[in-house]
Amino acid sequence: MAQTDIVPAARAQVLAAERPAVDGQYLTFSLQGEIFGLEILRVREIIGYTQPTEIPLMPAFVHGVINLRGSVVPVIDLAQRLGRGATELKARTCIVIVEVDAADAAQPMGILVDAVDAVLDIGADAIEPAPAFGSGLRAQFIRGMARREQGFIVLLDVGRVFALDELAALARGVETAEAQA
Repeated sequence: MAQTDIVPAARAQVLAAERPAVDGQYLTFSLQGEIFGLEILRVREIIGYTQPTEIPLMPAFVHGVINLRGSVVPVIDLAQRLGRGATELKARTCIVIVEVDAADAAQPMGILVDAVDAVLDIGADAIEPAPAFGSGLRAQFIRGMARREQGFIVLLDVGRVFALDELAALARGVETAEAQA
């Protein structure tokens, strides 16, 4: 059986196996009642919420762009990117600036989250593979599930959640749909 013949859930498990969990530090944050984590090495900084400038003809999860010391940085509503409702702006809402791999250099991208929690040291032995179903997220977005006393921390794969080619394709799809309307 060719790898392309694998059913989507099984394919997601294959993809997760290709990205083994590693010891490291993870920035944890809350998003609509769940705790998520990102590798700290991908995080550039955390800033307070700033109203982004909206960009027409973008997917709903593109919250807009901000000026970060002279650079135009897109801001993604992570909840919407993960297929949930829009993030409700509150006192602790902030933007986490991460670096996403691009063809020529790392691209800064802002992630809108409810609140930043902590930086945790998480050993590879505490990280389970991404589930094939049941998490409500596309399995290829998940690097792993870190065990903790209160449940799990969903460790996101920044490179897959914010794949620039996929985001560009989604933006082109919105533009095409608008033109046909």
